[in-house]
Amino acid sequence: MSASAVFVLDLKGKVLICRNYKGDVDMAEIDHFMPLLMQHEEEGLLCPVLSHGTVHFMWIKYSNLYLVAITNKNSNASLVYSFLYKLVEVFTEYFKELEEESIQDNFVVVYELLDELMDFGFPQTTDSKILQEYITQEGAKLEVAKSKVPTTVTNAVSWRSEGIKYKKNEVFIDVIESINVLVNANGSVMSSDIVGSIKLKTMLSGMPELRLGLNDRVLFALTGRDKGKTVMMEDVKFHQCVRLSRFDSDRTISFIPPDGESELMSYRINTHVKPLIWIESIIEKFSHSRVEIMVKAKGQFKKQSVANNVEVRVPVPSDADSPKFKTSTGNAKYVPEKNLVVWTIKSFPGGKEFLMRAHFGLPSVENDELEGKPPITVKFEIPYFTVSGIQVRYMKIIEKSGYQALPWVRYITQSGGKFRLVSRCRRGVTSRYICYLV
Repeated sequence: MSASAVFVLDLKGKVLICRNYKGDVDMAEIDHFMPLLMQHEEEGLLCPVLSHGTVHFMWIKYSNLYLVAITNKNSNASLVYSFLYKLVEVFTEYFKELEEESIQDNFVVVYELLDELMDFGFPQTTDSKILQEYITQEGAKLEVAKSKVPTTVTNAVSWRSEGIKYKKNEVFIDVIESINVLVNANGSVMSSDIVGSIKLKTMLSGMPELRLGLNDRVLFALTGRDKGKTVMMEDVKFHQCVRLSRFDSDRTISFIPPDGESELMSYRINTHVKPLIWIESIIEKFSHSRVEIMVKAKGQFKKQSVANNVEVRVPVPSDADSPKFKTSTGNAKYVPEKNLVVWTIKSFPGGKEFLMRAHFGLPSVENDELEGKPPITVKFEIPYFTVSGIQVRYMKIIEKSGYQALPWVRYITQSGGKFRLVSRCRRGVTSRYICYLV
């Protein structure tokens, strides 16, 4: 079972728009949602599913909105949450920014979308590109489109329209990998993994079939080829266009692609990752006086590669003031609202080492134990480089008209959302500790 009704609320709990799909739940039940939410927040027991009697609220918060699905059955929670996040994605595609004003300004379009996205509580057409063919933001076009249902809705290939034509046929492939690393105070890597995705920008005429070949370890083992570097991918997820039965049988990634931009697949690789940017930090605190910070950053990747837009974020005490900086490259600035020093390096070549020194006035260090020691974090992006060694071996494009098409491949490695450092500190008038991070 799925959702009985879907609501969009503002931050005060006022209903902006709603859709009753099954009629088996009193719509006035939504009045209990905000008091329940506030009660759980005060008790520190906030959870994604709230219940009032036999009615269950499954909700997410986005910007200044709450999206809430209600049900009185034992519904598939994963399905409902996937739908709510898909709802956010579709609304964002339509209105660019999803917030209270965009819902109020596009009331008719939102209601049309709620009608098409779900039927009797079950998700239906959720692809924004298909929805945009017959639900538009212009009322006149909307009325004309109602008389004709796009073939993509009833077509076996629901994600791609027929009759697409391009003067120049091309497909762009982006292999993007994000690295997550946890490093302790001794500089040892406690955990690391790589989360990757392959994204396409397809500009191909007709209904082409594409076949993508990767240096997949399982594929090489099946075919008896052990030469060259291979990767073991886990938690592989595909776009609906991929023929899963074909992949399960012989690991061939065969598909008819959506037009335009799409994410073909995502994967995870559990492997030991060497920190690409190594950070060593020395922090000296002088009681009721000042704090001095020295941060050294070293690129531990190939010399021919360059990390772009590197940001090293160093936490500082909340009562620090009078910042002074000195850097060997880039520039540093104090962000007081976040209690951070942000050191920005536009271009960081592999093998290079840079230094940043910061000096702050420190009226008091008494809050240090209460505040804890947040981790240093690093953001970066390295083009034309992958840590895992994944490679696109080939991309075959087959179309009945026999046209020639050009595939382009680009590799990008970037920092993930989990670059964390566990630091330690010796107590005393002068506190000094060394921090390590990727």
